[in-house]
Amino acid sequence: MKIACWSGPRNLSTAMMYAFDNRPDFTAVDEPFYAAYLARTGRVHPMGDAILAAQPQDPAEVVAKLAAPEPEGRHVWQKHMAQHMVPGVPRDWIRDMVNVFLIRHPARVVASFAARYDRPGLDEIGFVQQAELYELTGGTAVVIDAADIRRDPEGMLRALCDAIGLGWDPSVLAWRAGPRAVDGVWAAHWYDAVHRSTGFAGAEGPLPDLEGDAAALAEAALPYYERLHARRLTV
Repeated sequence: MKIACWSGPRNLSTAMMYAFDNRPDFTAVDEPFYAAYLARTGRVHPMGDAILAAQPQDPAEVVAKLAAPEPEGRHVWQKHMAQHMVPGVPRDWIRDMVNVFLIRHPARVVASFAARYDRPGLDEIGFVQQAELYELTGGTAVVIDAADIRRDPEGMLRALCDAIGLGWDPSVLAWRAGPRAVDGVWAAHWYDAVHRSTGFAGAEGPLPDLEGDAAALAEAALPYYERLHARRLTV
């Protein structure tokens, strides 16, 4: 089984990758289109040169690797940033994957991402692209909200496994602290909190108070989030 998990930045996506990479029957792939995205957009990101050197910049090469057969009995968790799917990056291949959409309230995403990245735009936080990609799946993908996972990790991950036809393994609930072999080269900048973790953090508190550009960005993203939130998996 090849599972493509579509997220945006600061959205529990690395913890989910660690959870499934921790299963003995899984391997994981960390943001395989990152270099292709930077090459096509010219955006300046932390550690951008290292990312461009570490991954294929041709999206067709990335797609070919993602579609290649895995050893028998192995599954793959593909961690994808939806905003990486810019014009020129193929999308049709996702119909051959088991697609999972990981969403988080835009106020939380914006508050966290803007603390690490100056003045992000709507096209950089993934909500529009998540909605587009969900429609490309014909509405058959599973949607799961990060807030629900943090409130009830076992219940939600059991429900996710059931929804995609995957057997349950409790090893997804805890992992060792520190980096993992699957980490992209950008982990040194972005993954400090998850490297200190050994499992999912507890339930989140109230939504952050945003002002100015940050508040406007979260408001612009909200309709796309709500569209998928209405289809989210519940227990």
